[in-house]
Amino acid sequence: MIGRPTYIEKLQRWKDRDVIKVVTGVRRCGKSTLLKLFADELRAEGVKRDHVITLNLEQLENESLLDYHALHDEVLSRVNDDQMHYVFIDEVQNVPDFQKAVDSLYTRENIDLYITGSNAMMLEGTLATLLSGRYVEISMLPLSFSEYVSTNTSGESLRRLYSRYISQGSFPATVDFAQDSLALHDYLEGILNTVLFKDVAQRLNIANTLGLGSLVDFMFDNVGNLTSVKGIADALASNGTKVSRNTIDEYLSALVNSFIIYSAKCFDLRGKRLLKQQQKFYAIDMGMRRMILSNQVRDTGRILENIVFLELKRRFKSVQVGRIGDLEVDFVVEGDSGRAYFQVAESISSEKVLERELAPFRKIEDNHPKLLLTLDDVDPVNHEGIMQMNVLEWMMR
Repeated sequence: MIGRPTYIEKLQRWKDRDVIKVVTGVRRCGKSTLLKLFADELRAEGVKRDHVITLNLEQLENESLLDYHALHDEVLSRVNDDQMHYVFIDEVQNVPDFQKAVDSLYTRENIDLYITGSNAMMLEGTLATLLSGRYVEISMLPLSFSEYVSTNTSGESLRRLYSRYISQGSFPATVDFAQDSLALHDYLEGILNTVLFKDVAQRLNIANTLGLGSLVDFMFDNVGNLTSVKGIADALASNGTKVSRNTIDEYLSALVNSFIIYSAKCFDLRGKRLLKQQQKFYAIDMGMRRMILSNQVRDTGRILENIVFLELKRRFKSVQVGRIGDLEVDFVVEGDSGRAYFQVAESISSEKVLERELAPFRKIEDNHPKLLLTLDDVDPVNHEGIMQMNVLEWMMR
């Protein structure tokens, strides 16, 4: 099992605190493994084996627990004294009205509760109302570049490992069969199909999935491009697939909720407001993108931008696209330490290109950090308060 120290640290931070720990993320990103790693850590700390209760609700032997009464009773039947019991329930959204069982278990003083889910909808509606203020979400993504590098013992350069990272993808299991291109393709296709048909089509009662498939192809092909629902509808129609704007909007929401794509809204830095009409979308994994696009790896600049976006999602609470006048700032982030700005460029080949990338930063009239990330093999450079550094080294920090 690949270590996920950042997420383990988050679970440790919330351990024994009076909140439900909710781990969310796309299927196969490592949520189940994370719970196993944390359970091992608890046992190493001295927690008795029978005081760590794990239930995976996607396993057939637990099918009888897909009723919230049965789930609730099973957990309580295994709580055998007043000492703290650590309860891990994997893919809890498979249980209709699961929030009722979760709420009841949460009230027990000798239960520290951890649940996982593959759909953001589990944190909306009834659950959000019932458990408001009583849960903390830990958003999980597939392997970061630094986590991916940690699995490699060959001593290869970061640049070479990066090429493999964007080609083979970041889902943890792909590390085991990275040399088998057919198995890699089938595995990534299996994840995508499960998300599309189980998490999206089944939930939305979509009988004809042609439009959904066309939308996914378009979104993965256009990562990092400013777009709108109207623009997507027009593009699909020009390719012979007519889908209404309302349907596209519904499908996009479902894809975002399933963590297969992420959206970044545009923020007007001068007007200090969101620009609702346009936004950018980014894919969960570049290996999956390559598979969807039939092994065509094109526009490596946008691939790099997608990788940086996902890394920023790991590090910051909010990631948006910035607009200042007619110029664009790739990313505006907000975190515990405040705001920061990021520009991403594959290479700075001349002074003219450098000035083009620095221009949006120069129009921002504040002192928040501004960072230009490139693949150029150079030491960090300070351009009058704007730092330029190698993106691979930044991701390793």
